[in-house]
Amino acid sequence: MGTRNIRKNEDPILRKKCREVKIIDGHLLEILSDMAETMYGAEGIGLAANQVGILRRLVVVDTGEGLYKLINPRIVSSEGSAEALEGCLSFPDVWGKVLRPEKVTVCALNEKGEEVTLTGEGRTASCLCHEIDHLDGVVFVDKVTEFVED
Repeated sequence: MGTRNIRKNEDPILRKKCREVKIIDGHLLEILSDMAETMYGAEGIGLAANQVGILRRLVVVDTGEGLYKLINPRIVSSEGSAEALEGCLSFPDVWGKVLRPEKVTVCALNEKGEEVTLTGEGRTASCLCHEIDHLDGVVFVDKVTEFVED
């Protein structure tokens, strides 16, 4: 395992759409482990694969409820809306208010290739939406309603 470099600011890879994962193998599992180590090392709560230069639909999330390694995640339902303060490991020292669903349900594959369903509320819902946006080449600064000074 190892940490990877996080792509920053206007790196073009952050604007690219990630490809669906077709095969789960040892290399893919190593990428997920590296992503988790990178996220923790940077004191983040989520990280998408394109943030470390890999155009695959992979995210890792840990908002304090345990680590989720998600392959091909997709939002299948959402409820409500709330404005929350967000930051991003790819945009250091940038903070802004973003409108996100209060609750989301995500379907994905786990490391064994099994379909899993995860429902998150509040901060977890925001994080899941934020990371899945990354997979579609959308960065949070595109959605900020008001930037906030640190």
